[in-house]
Amino acid sequence: MDMQMGERQIGNVTILDLSGRLTIDHGADLLKDKINNLIVEGRTRVVLNLALLSYMDSSGLGQLVSCHNSLAKTTGGMTLLHLTKRNTDLLSITRLATVFRTTDSEDDALRGFREDAIRSRHA
Repeated sequence: MDMQMGERQIGNVTILDLSGRLTIDHGADLLKDKINNLIVEGRTRVVLNLALLSYMDSSGLGQLVSCHNSLAKTTGGMTLLHLTKRNTDLLSITRLATVFRTTDSEDDALRGFREDAIRSRHA
């Protein structure tokens, strides 16, 4: 099953709901292109909802790292939402668990961006 991507906007945060497979053949380039387009539009606070992502291979994981790095160069960032056990294990095995902000709550993901904005104003 190819990766599907839904998009929602809550305040200044874009939530991308991913489903299907995130692999080199199924969605990795689509995700990269979407993140690049969001950055061009100035929409740099992104939550990737992975609840319905059935599979992610090393190419998909590499694309997450690339997207994270692209957004980290902006005033925004990226949070991973609703990781499956397999995806959590994948991040742990690859030692990327400390690189990504992750949460199981959409409210917490949104709150994290609000707190980042407050910290940056006081810095």
